[in-house]
Amino acid sequence: MSFVIDNIQNGDLPFSLHIENGVIAAIGTDSAMPADTERYDAAGAMYTPGFVDAHVHLDKALILDRCVICEGNLPEAVRLTAAAKSAFTEDDVYARAEKVLEMAVRAGTQSMRSFVEVDPRAGLRSFHALKRLQSDWADMIDLQLCVFAQDGLTQEMETYTLMREAMALGGDVVGGCPYTDPDPVAHVSLIFDLAAEFNADVDFHIDFNLDPAGTILPEIIAQTTARDWRGRVTVGHATKFAAFTPTRRAELAQAMVAAGIALVVLPSTDSFLNGDRTDPLRPRGIAPAADIAGEGVMVALASNNVQNPFTPFGDASLIRMGGYYANLDQLSSDAQMEHVFQMICENPAHIVRGGPVSLAVGAPADFILIAAQSRSDTIRANRPVMGIVKGGRIRLWAPQPPLTRGF
Repeated sequence: MSFVIDNIQNGDLPFSLHIENGVIAAIGTDSAMPADTERYDAAGAMYTPGFVDAHVHLDKALILDRCVICEGNLPEAVRLTAAAKSAFTEDDVYARAEKVLEMAVRAGTQSMRSFVEVDPRAGLRSFHALKRLQSDWADMIDLQLCVFAQDGLTQEMETYTLMREAMALGGDVVGGCPYTDPDPVAHVSLIFDLAAEFNADVDFHIDFNLDPAGTILPEIIAQTTARDWRGRVTVGHATKFAAFTPTRRAELAQAMVAAGIALVVLPSTDSFLNGDRTDPLRPRGIAPAADIAGEGVMVALASNNVQNPFTPFGDASLIRMGGYYANLDQLSSDAQMEHVFQMICENPAHIVRGGPVSLAVGAPADFILIAAQSRSDTIRANRPVMGIVKGGRIRLWAPQPPLTRGF
């Protein structure tokens, strides 16, 4: 397949791309491109690598019709979801997850890490559903599956057996949740043991409250170093960072850098579930991603949940998530907006170890076009994705429709 996209912007001068056989065959001006090839006019849209959502729960998305939220806190969300997933079927999980995956693709996401819960209630049903989805949607999005122990391990070791089975069947990453386990340290050790057995990266949900005491992060840092797993460990949530003193925050962030541990902040879920609703001055409830990144930590923003007890809203748009986070963290400058953009693009690509696709001749033709003047403009104004190219094919082409003015 061969085509040309003209009038793309990625700086000051517009340029054209010739796509052929799945790669970028040429970069240049309109006049330099083959004259007899199908052409598309980008109308000045901005080129960028596709977005990467490094922390999503596809298996438990879109279940609000099965849950009655009363308290709006983490224990309730865990309890309601645990009850609901006992009734999940493979086809049910597939159907709901596919809806979210399509939302994400239309919003410019081209890579994703989804957690998938494996335990005596869910069995391997959700895992099998997402493995099917991973294959069926491989032309549109690179989907990585993190086999995940949401409800603990040490009190229910059957979960560990099921996790091992899922990894043997093609799981990509091992995920743990120490704060739901009666023995968080042992939980961390078991997850690392499983990761070593399958030579897999590790992704933990941690420190999901605003109490500065009792962080599990030092234990994860210590085990990452002892097991030589540098660059292969990610932690999500970590909202205790919002409650640490600046000195303690900097110390832990610097230790994460030394151990090569990345952080994924989940603005929508974290701000919804944290904070006392009876307190009119309740905190924002999110880890200060920009400050932590300022210490050198690789930090990303992600969706986490979409329309379930953890997050009763969402459309899988990372542009929207970036703008929401920037507002919560009171960011304003163009440089800060640029950094937020990196947190949904290059940074999470590094975390899922896919690497951002470069704009170069011979590079895979995987990118998106945004109706924006710049990256900062994208975040500030929630600009729409107007073009998607994946695998060297146009997957979406949606130029802005004209307005009809006059009387």
